[in-house]
Amino acid sequence: MSERVVLHVKGRVLAGPEDVRDGLWVVGGRITYDRPAGARDVRTVEGWALPGLVDAHCHVGLGPHGPVDDATAEQQALADREVGTLLIRDAGSPSDTRWVDDREDLPRIIRAGRHIARTRRYIRGYAHEIEPGDLVAYVAREARRGDGWVKLVGDWIDRDLGDLAPAWPREAVEAGIAEAHRLGARVTAHCFAEDSLRDLVEAGIDCVEHATGLTEDLIPLFASRGVAIVPTLVNIATFPALADGGAAKYPRWSAHMRRLHERRYDTVRSAHDAGIPVFVGTDAGGTLPHGLVAAEVAELVTAGLPATEALAAASWAARAWLGRPGLEEGAPADLVVYGSDPREDVGVLAAPRRTVLRGRVVG
Repeated sequence: MSERVVLHVKGRVLAGPEDVRDGLWVVGGRITYDRPAGARDVRTVEGWALPGLVDAHCHVGLGPHGPVDDATAEQQALADREVGTLLIRDAGSPSDTRWVDDREDLPRIIRAGRHIARTRRYIRGYAHEIEPGDLVAYVAREARRGDGWVKLVGDWIDRDLGDLAPAWPREAVEAGIAEAHRLGARVTAHCFAEDSLRDLVEAGIDCVEHATGLTEDLIPLFASRGVAIVPTLVNIATFPALADGGAAKYPRWSAHMRRLHERRYDTVRSAHDAGIPVFVGTDAGGTLPHGLVAAEVAELVTAGLPATEALAAASWAARAWLGRPGLEEGAPADLVVYGSDPREDVGVLAAPRRTVLRGRVVG
């Protein structure tokens, strides 16, 4: 769309839980709620508008075996854009995707640098694999490389134990998180199981990915510290297949993964009910395809979140958490328009009517 064209979104604008407006205008790539004087070249889109959706756990530039080439990363980003995901928190990638920032047609990315894992305690080719004595140095490195986030692998299967186990001693995560905070970065961690969570939260972590190990005694701690979770329920759905694949060699781990899967909805609902911030993330990249944000919102509703709060977890609330604007006056025009009210049926998220990125209609 030419810079001189004025876009009129005619319909209802869901800018927040109590902020529903009658239409908006896009002028010079930015949002206004005042009809521009003398507008002549006007393009009109009708429907229900939301802020550009957020996938807060996504991996652009990551494939099943590690980094992918730029052409593949581009297709990943386009698949996310196709379903209205216009802001991505890239929760760990070994690829340099800074070139995406120069593309006006691709989603905005907030990077967490590369995963930091314990030696032989994560998926090969994904992470820096180090020992605890090196954690502070690698946290500092990725804090400088990222966009205000660092990603730790908090637990993984311990082959000697035959089950999930914490990756880091308490003193190491305390020092690592303190270093990230000193450098102005927040820290998140991959965690499936229960045992790593208390140390990470008491050490000052800002977010936990997956968080399937949340228990009733840990939920108040998360809530009191304001630690967010990104449940990635579309990824947790793969746990039974993973458990089947490892049952012969690691029966204890397999049984544990099944238990975590079986209680996944109760875990998320209890976290939400306790006031823990919950945000949408798909874990796309690696083995999962991109473009799953609508499915993840639907999973949150299945878990018991009200539709409006599940929408917030993928739009205005997630953007505020990540320090990015929504649909306020003067904000960059990143928005998605639907044919009906997504509060009535979150399933409409799977079929955007129009997508506007940086003020341009891109879908």
